[in-house]
Amino acid sequence: MVLDTERVSTAEEPTGGRQELVAATYGQQLRRISFAGADLTSVRAAKHLGLDRCSFAGADLRHATLEQVFFKMCDLRGADLRAASLRGVRFAACDLRGADLRGADLHGASFGRVNTGDDTGRTLLTGARLDPGALDDATVEPGTALPSD
Repeated sequence: MVLDTERVSTAEEPTGGRQELVAATYGQQLRRISFAGADLTSVRAAKHLGLDRCSFAGADLRHATLEQVFFKMCDLRGADLRAASLRGVRFAACDLRGADLRGADLHGASFGRVNTGDDTGRTLLTGARLDPGALDDATVEPGTALPSD
Protein backbone atom coordinates (compact mmCIF):
# COMPACT_ATOMS: atom_id res chain seq x y z
CA MET A 1 0.00 0.00 0.00
CA VAL A 2 1.36 3.42 -0.94
CA LEU A 3 0.21 6.61 0.67
CA ASP A 4 1.34 9.40 -1.64
CA THR A 5 0.30 12.71 -0.22
CA GLU A 6 1.83 14.83 -2.98
CA ARG A 7 -0.55 17.65 -3.80
CA VAL A 8 -0.89 19.07 -7.27
CA SER A 9 -2.27 22.45 -6.18
CA THR A 10 0.45 23.36 -3.66
CA ALA A 11 4.19 22.94 -3.30
CA GLU A 12 3.96 22.49 0.48
CA GLU A 13 4.36 19.06 2.02
CA PRO A 14 1.42 17.88 4.09
CA THR A 15 2.27 17.65 7.74
CA GLY A 16 2.27 14.40 9.63
CA GLY A 17 2.61 13.41 13.22
CA ARG A 18 2.64 10.54 15.62
CA GLN A 19 -0.72 9.21 14.36
CA GLU A 20 0.43 8.89 10.74
CA LEU A 21 3.63 7.12 11.73
CA VAL A 22 1.96 4.74 14.20
CA ALA A 23 -0.98 4.00 11.86
CA ALA A 24 1.30 2.96 8.99
CA THR A 25 1.32 -0.79 8.49
CA TYR A 26 4.04 -3.35 7.74
CA GLY A 27 5.59 -2.58 4.35
CA GLN A 28 3.55 0.57 3.70
CA GLN A 29 5.12 3.50 1.85
CA LEU A 30 4.72 7.09 3.02
CA ARG A 31 5.76 9.80 0.55
CA ARG A 32 6.42 13.51 0.85
CA ILE A 33 5.09 13.97 4.37
CA SER A 34 6.65 16.53 6.67
CA PHE A 35 7.23 15.43 10.25
CA ALA A 36 9.54 18.44 10.70
CA GLY A 37 9.71 19.57 14.32
CA ALA A 38 7.22 16.90 15.44
CA ASP A 39 7.37 15.33 18.91
CA LEU A 40 7.81 11.67 18.04
CA THR A 41 9.50 10.56 21.25
CA SER A 42 9.18 6.82 21.90
CA VAL A 43 7.10 6.32 18.74
CA ARG A 44 6.95 2.75 17.34
CA ALA A 45 6.77 2.40 13.57
CA ALA A 46 5.90 -0.77 11.66
CA LYS A 47 8.81 -2.80 10.35
CA HIS A 48 9.66 -2.43 6.68
CA LEU A 49 7.98 0.97 6.54
CA GLY A 50 9.18 2.97 3.54
CA LEU A 51 9.65 6.71 3.92
CA ASP A 52 10.27 8.47 0.61
CA ARG A 53 11.24 12.17 0.54
CA CYS A 54 9.78 12.78 3.99
CA SER A 55 11.12 15.50 6.26
CA PHE A 56 12.07 14.84 9.87
CA ALA A 57 14.11 18.05 10.17
CA GLY A 58 14.29 19.04 13.82
CA ALA A 59 11.95 16.22 14.87
CA ASP A 60 12.30 14.68 18.35
CA LEU A 61 12.67 10.93 17.85
CA ARG A 62 14.42 10.11 21.12
CA HIS A 63 13.84 6.48 22.16
CA ALA A 64 11.84 5.82 18.97
CA THR A 65 11.65 2.30 17.58
CA LEU A 66 12.15 2.50 13.82
CA GLU A 67 13.53 -0.94 13.11
CA GLN A 68 13.97 -2.04 9.48
CA VAL A 69 12.58 1.25 8.18
CA PHE A 70 13.80 2.47 4.78
CA PHE A 71 14.52 6.20 4.60
CA LYS A 72 14.90 7.28 0.95
CA MET A 73 15.90 10.86 0.17
CA CYS A 74 14.64 12.01 3.57
CA ASP A 75 15.62 15.20 5.37
CA LEU A 76 16.76 14.39 8.91
CA ARG A 77 18.73 17.60 9.49
CA GLY A 78 18.86 18.34 13.21
CA ALA A 79 16.67 15.36 14.11
CA ASP A 80 17.14 14.06 17.66
CA LEU A 81 17.49 10.27 17.45
CA ARG A 82 19.30 9.74 20.74
CA ALA A 83 18.85 6.23 22.12
CA ALA A 84 16.56 5.29 19.23
CA SER A 85 16.33 1.66 18.11
CA LEU A 86 17.29 1.79 14.43
CA ARG A 87 18.25 -1.84 13.86
CA GLY A 88 18.33 -2.73 10.18
CA VAL A 89 17.44 0.79 9.06
CA ARG A 90 18.50 1.85 5.57
CA PHE A 91 19.36 5.45 4.82
CA ALA A 92 19.61 6.14 1.06
CA ALA A 93 20.53 9.61 -0.18
CA CYS A 94 19.38 11.18 3.11
CA ASP A 95 20.51 14.43 4.71
CA LEU A 96 21.72 13.71 8.26
CA ARG A 97 23.51 17.01 8.85
CA GLY A 98 23.23 17.95 12.50
CA ALA A 99 21.31 14.78 13.40
CA ASP A 100 22.00 13.45 16.89
CA LEU A 101 22.32 9.66 16.90
CA ARG A 102 24.24 9.37 20.17
CA GLY A 103 23.52 6.07 21.86
CA ALA A 104 21.29 4.85 19.01
CA ASP A 105 21.22 1.14 18.18
CA LEU A 106 22.23 1.00 14.51
CA HIS A 107 23.14 -2.70 14.25
CA GLY A 108 22.48 -3.86 10.71
CA ALA A 109 21.93 -0.28 9.50
CA SER A 110 23.21 0.87 6.12
CA PHE A 111 24.13 4.36 5.00
CA GLY A 112 24.21 4.95 1.25
CA ARG A 113 25.11 8.40 -0.10
CA VAL A 114 24.13 10.22 3.08
CA ASN A 115 25.19 13.76 3.89
CA THR A 116 26.61 13.86 7.41
CA GLY A 117 27.98 17.33 7.90
CA ASP A 118 29.20 20.68 6.77
CA ASP A 119 28.92 24.23 8.08
CA THR A 120 25.25 23.75 9.10
CA GLY A 121 26.01 21.16 11.76
CA ARG A 122 27.68 17.85 12.30
CA THR A 123 26.09 14.49 12.70
CA LEU A 124 26.66 13.01 16.15
CA LEU A 125 27.26 9.26 16.22
CA THR A 126 29.18 9.16 19.50
CA GLY A 127 28.16 6.07 21.46
CA ALA A 128 26.01 4.75 18.62
CA ARG A 129 26.18 1.00 18.18
CA LEU A 130 27.14 0.23 14.57
CA ASP A 131 28.26 -2.91 12.79
CA PRO A 132 31.81 -2.85 11.44
CA GLY A 133 31.78 -1.34 7.95
CA ALA A 134 28.32 0.21 8.31
CA LEU A 135 29.61 3.54 7.05
CA ASP A 136 31.71 2.13 4.21
CA ASP A 137 29.27 3.35 1.54
CA ALA A 138 28.60 6.68 3.25
CA THR A 139 30.37 9.91 2.53
CA VAL A 140 31.38 10.94 6.02
CA GLU A 141 32.21 14.63 6.15
CA PRO A 142 34.93 16.11 8.35
CA GLY A 143 33.57 17.02 11.78
CA THR A 144 31.22 14.05 12.01
CA ALA A 145 31.44 12.70 15.58
CA LEU A 146 31.94 8.97 15.11
CA PRO A 147 31.62 6.18 17.69
CA SER A 148 34.91 5.29 19.31
CA ASP A 149 36.18 1.75 18.79
